[in-house]
Amino acid sequence: MASNAPSEIGSILQSVSINRHPSPTHDINPSTAASAKQPVRFSSHRDPDADSNVDEDEIPLSALEPMPRRGTMPPLPDMRFEQSYLKSIEHAEGWKGVLWITVRDQVIFCFAQGVLWQLILNGWRHWNKSAQFSGKTVGSKIRRWWWGVNGWKLPTAKEHYKKEL
Repeated sequence: MASNAPSEIGSILQSVSINRHPSPTHDINPSTAASAKQPVRFSSHRDPDADSNVDEDEIPLSALEPMPRRGTMPPLPDMRFEQSYLKSIEHAEGWKGVLWITVRDQVIFCFAQGVLWQLILNGWRHWNKSAQFSGKTVGSKIRRWWWGVNGWKLPTAKEHYKKEL
């Protein structure tokens, strides 16, 4: 029984939360009052004899044609983490393996991804501040020219350093 625990946990989670055969008419969105309304357009060929008992402020039914509806969209794919998580714990050896895979995938990897992204952003900001006026690229030349045209004083590396502190 203990060797089948990971696969039993996976099958329980899968059977409870995944709809294998969703219906586009029932599972995409619930029906509302707007679903029962039928869009119409004015007909170009009206029957003048059918409009004899219609008041002046009413639109005759013969003047309205139902507009064709668009086809329904297919159901959205299941993009939740459950499928990859269930695939990960498929070959786990006992509950400790399931626990380790869960902590690894949901805590450690997320933390490492956030740290790496923050290091990349901080490195980009630092490089971009120092490269704004000291570079030899076209962008730096245009920036120095623009500051010179406007009579602005170009900042030095010491001024950049003081602003960061």
